[in-house]
This record gives sequence, C-alpha cells and structure tokens, in this order.
Amino acid sequence: MLRRDVLAGMGALAMPGVALAEGPIPPFWKAEWRGTDFSKSSVPFSEIFSGGVPRDGIPALNGVSFGKGGGLSEREPVITVALEGQREHTYPVRYLMWHEIANDVIGGVPIAVTYCPLCNSALVFDRRAAGLVLTFGVSGKLRHSDMVMFDRETESWWQQFDGEAVVGELTGTKLRPLVNWMEPLEAFLERNPDGPVMAEPERGGRQYGRNPYGGYDTSSRPFLYQGENPPHGIAPLARVVRVGNRAWPLERLRTKPEIVEAGVRLVWAGTMASALDTGVIAEGRQIGSVRVFDAANGRDIVHEVVFAFAFHAFAPDGIWMLG
Repeated sequence: MLRRDVLAGMGALAMPGVALAEGPIPPFWKAEWRGTDFSKSSVPFSEIFSGGVPRDGIPALNGVSFGKGGGLSEREPVITVALEGQREHTYPVRYLMWHEIANDVIGGVPIAVTYCPLCNSALVFDRRAAGLVLTFGVSGKLRHSDMVMFDRETESWWQQFDGEAVVGELTGTKLRPLVNWMEPLEAFLERNPDGPVMAEPERGGRQYGRNPYGGYDTSSRPFLYQGENPPHGIAPLARVVRVGNRAWPLERLRTKPEIVEAGVRLVWAGTMASALDTGVIAEGRQIGSVRVFDAANGRDIVHEVVFAFAFHAFAPDGIWMLG
C-alpha cells in the first residue's frame, strides 16, 4: 500500500500502524466509517492495522477500458480472468499495483479483480453476494498484512485473501472466487493475439509501470506483520502456489516444472518478471508463472501465487506440499 521508502517510518505515526483495541471501537474509526455495523465481526479488532492511508487513499477503479497491450513489456505480469463461455480478459499488474481493485463486468458477470502487493495476492471474485451487486473499495487497513476491502453498499469489511466479510452487516458472507492466474503478457497474447488487455486508467499522477515497493519480495519481514514465520524453514516472502488449503513452494516447481499430485496438475513457465523486485516492473528478476489444472478433466482451477507468510497466517493448519 505504501512506497518502500516510507515503510520504515510508518511505525512512528500516532494512529496508523498501531493495533486497534479489543474493546470499544476507537472514535476515529467511527468517524470514518459511519455506515459500518461494528457490532458484527468475526475477527479481533486487534488484528487490524492501518496501512498508513485513509479510506479510498488508494483509489479502486469502477469499470475499465481495454486495448491490445501496446507499450507494455512482454515480461510484465498480468492477471488473466477466464469466465466460462467468455473470451479471456487480462489486467496488467502495473495498474493494479496502484489501484488494488478493479470493479468490472465481463459477459454480464460483475467481478472484482484484486491485487494486494504486500501479500502478492491476486484474486478475482464475483461481486454478487447477499442479494446485492457490491462495489468494492480499498479501506486502507490491513490484517496479517493483507488488504481489507470494503463494499460501498453496506460498508462491511472484507478480507481480500479469502473473500470473506469480517466486519459489518455482511460478516460471514463469502464471495465466489473466479478462475484467474498471473502470467506474462507474452503468454496471454500468444493465446489471444487480439485479446482484451486493460488499458491505462484515465487518472493522473500514477507512475504506471513502476514498482513502489522496490526490493520488497526479498525483504526479511513483511510490512506490519506480527504473526509467526512459515514452518519448514520457508522464508516469509518466498512464493508458494496456493490451491485451497495446500501450498506448493515455487522453488519446487523451478526444479520440476510439472507436478501432478493431490488431484491437481501444476505447470511452471519461466518468463515472467517479478512485480515486486526492481523499481521498474518490466526489469524485475525472472520468477516464472504457474497454471493449475484439475488433474482429472484438465480444466483451470482457482489458485494463486502468494507469499508464504500469508498462506501460513490465513491457513495455519494448511498442508505444505514439499515433495
């Protein structure tokens, strides 16, 4: 949520960066979130921190336009969405890095394309829940260093990592995850030569193509994370492929690019740049991309490539597929 060059100073701020109390809701919360029902929550408020920006300080997008990806590097990571019966659409991380949420519609299906840089968590959800079509924004708050989203209809708060409402009227409601994957633009265009690539948003002042978290994915500790390190000696910011409650270290796929086990087939390709390495996304070191298929029928299944600490925080009893 914040540039790496200001991360170190966040702990010195008076309110942002300090844990919220277990008891009464702090007055500054109530003033900012007049529509949120704080009597309903499924997580301790002490687990929720300010990321240092206010509500909508990171502006989510409502509707996007598409082009053909001109001017983008073929190595750049994009988030590809594949809805049944629809052509694939892709959303460059260079834009989601600065907006974190894009509310869009594909083939009549309202979707939220989300990306949390601090967890490297890219997930896409159906925005229909509880009889409503929800519009999501960025709350400016974090839980286990993962983005807390909010919907504008009820001002409930949602955990981006699993799409569940954790505070407010809709607490306990879950969004339906949709199949997507992160890949280099080159791979998308090989399958879809004229496929729709999200165009640059019509907003000024954003350094699209730059990584404001330079060197983050080789840091020793995630920002504002106070939980345990992952087991088995896995580095907190190592990437893992998450499928449900299982996680495969990406390093394992580097040595064996195709793995079939636990009912899934994981395939690794090595051309994608890291979005969280150098200051320019296209110049990031090569980390590769992963597709995950149902081993029985070959269909794409919901998965993500996420930092190990986030998987451990949200799935402490998860299964580590170490080979």
